[in-house]
Amino acid sequence: MTTPDTATRANIIAHALPYMQRYDNKTVVVKYGGHAMGDPELGQAFARDITLLRQSGVNPVVVHGGGPQIGKMLQRLNIVSEFKGGLRVTDRATVEVVEMVLAGSINKEIVQLINAEGGRAVGLCGKDGNLVTARKLTRTVVDPDSNIESVLDLGFVGEPDRIDPTVLKLVLKEDIIPVVAPVAPGEDGETYNINADTAAGAIAGSLDAKRLLFLTDVPGVLDKDGNLIKQLSVAKAHELIADGTISGGMIPKVETCIEALERGVEGVVILNGKVPHAVLLELFTDGGAGTLIRP
Repeated sequence: MTTPDTATRANIIAHALPYMQRYDNKTVVVKYGGHAMGDPELGQAFARDITLLRQSGVNPVVVHGGGPQIGKMLQRLNIVSEFKGGLRVTDRATVEVVEMVLAGSINKEIVQLINAEGGRAVGLCGKDGNLVTARKLTRTVVDPDSNIESVLDLGFVGEPDRIDPTVLKLVLKEDIIPVVAPVAPGEDGETYNINADTAAGAIAGSLDAKRLLFLTDVPGVLDKDGNLIKQLSVAKAHELIADGTISGGMIPKVETCIEALERGVEGVVILNGKVPHAVLLELFTDGGAGTLIRP
């Protein structure tokens, strides 16, 4: 006998089917980090969603950050960070902690969560299979008094120089979910910490991903009245940056989305990772769950 509850569930599955077919055998890269990682229940729900994507025929790739966890470990080890122009300088002692936390504890925690939900996940970082080769990142600042421009040396902070997705493709071919930490070697043999958003965009581009999802702690891009903007073109995104609608920390996030589109990603979504099952809501429902940015 069919109850109202089971009928509702069947109806939900039926409505999701066309979206499952749209993403069948397509690659979806999910950047997971920051505030979206802080809640154990949300972490379990995230792992369940990623497992369901794989079982639905999608090829999910997880790229994660871990800034708060790195900060806590530096504090525990009494390593004091230097800041230049408001940016943390990553010295040799700090980058060792970054690698330990990102490629170690956080990476394996996410892998374990996915495996516990019935998925098969494996932890990787940029060093594995020459996945990511980094180059040293520099930033310039202008002195407000003298108007003289100077280059900031941020230490072992890098950005993607080359991506070789071979190891990811081999893992995905075996129905295994790769979980990637954004730590990578440079041509100089040093280890570099890469911003997880930037790493996710570069990896998504190398895989010709259908979607790149940025899980954040905000609903997406908001208009001047605080309402969610469901879709944006690149041109419109530039307009909203210019007129101040997109401001503060959302600017680099949107710029990273645009860079990912330029690398070949079909669509990039900014959504709230603190909403339970945000990934499934975005991919398998009519309205989605965040802001979709397209070329």
